Amino acid sequence: MSAGDDRGTEVRYHHSTSFPGVLEAAGCSLLVSTYQAGQLVAIGVADGRLSFSFRRFDNAMGVALGADRLVVGGKNQVWTLRDHSDLAPAVAPAGTYDRCWLPRSSVVTGAIQCHEVTWGRTDAGAPDLWLVNTSFSCLAGLDDRHSFVPRWRPPFISALAPEDRCHLNGLAMRDGRPAYVTAMAPSDEARGWRAVRNDSGIVLDVESSEVVTSGLAMPHSPRWHAGDLYVLNSGFGRLERVDTATGKRDVVAMLPGYARGLAIHGDLAFVGLSKIRETAIFGGAPIAEYHDQLKCGLGVVDLRTGETVATFEWETGVHEIFDVQVVPGARCPTLGSAEEEIWLLPGASSVQ
Repeated sequence: MSAGDDRGTEVRYHHSTSFPGVLEAAGCSLLVSTYQAGQLVAIGVADGRLSFSFRRFDNAMGVALGADRLVVGGKNQVWTLRDHSDLAPAVAPAGTYDRCWLPRSSVVTGAIQCHEVTWGRTDAGAPDLWLVNTSFSCLAGLDDRHSFVPRWRPPFISALAPEDRCHLNGLAMRDGRPAYVTAMAPSDEARGWRAVRNDSGIVLDVESSEVVTSGLAMPHSPRWHAGDLYVLNSGFGRLERVDTATGKRDVVAMLPGYARGLAIHGDLAFVGLSKIRETAIFGGAPIAEYHDQLKCGLGVVDLRTGETVATFEWETGVHEIFDVQVVPGARCPTLGSAEEEIWLLPGASSVQ
């Protein structure tokens, strides 16, 4: 099967027969960022078939879904899309969609290699956006005056510098506050993580700054869910559960790709899978041994059994997934129409 992205490029895909039904039964849809292809993709179900909506963002990486807005980390900017779900039924083809986000603003950060972005809450309960600033090896926020506002950095990072010292890349929230981060190595040298990356990955506790678990291969996407900490041991293509008291990890599932991007909804884990680039960085990953067998797409894992209950694979056009987010309660979302511009004017719902 095929779909067209917002540039009119044909993107071919296939999926297990269970995939649309899994989304419908879970009562959710998905947002997927494709770093290499530079697209944010909304995946839903309409009339029993998968539906896709594409929106281009250069080097689209982290995605944060809030109550009334959607944030996307891009190459040099952090974009905000506002929720206009009242317009969704009118977006062509009419009657297809039930959620809608449209780009409204961006903050220019420069090339900070913004990886994950996520919403938290301030002490007063207001929404609070956090960025993983990989270039400067820190967690950061945004304001309207500065490129970014540093908030936390690992204890082994001696100074803020745009040197990607440890490849800080993932952030797990707990009770609205940053709880755990992933880094590829506890290095304080410029790009020092590249020298030892297949068994040097760590998960850090943000509050204590202590290492929770170590010895991972290029870890990504830590997530706190229902009292458990999960992490993707990316270089092995594994979803793992971490015992935060002992640091021991259990393999929940093994998947046929570089595992990066994780969203958990109920008992289901939606895991992003990527093919790996033949570069000095990725070429030495443990799963590189199976390079010809790796998939780009999604695996849906039942956390109770470790069984992969549904799969989705891009055949052409997309080779790398960065982030995956669940949209609860949405059947079929859209990021706007590729064929018709949507104009928003004061005093009018929309003009197409």
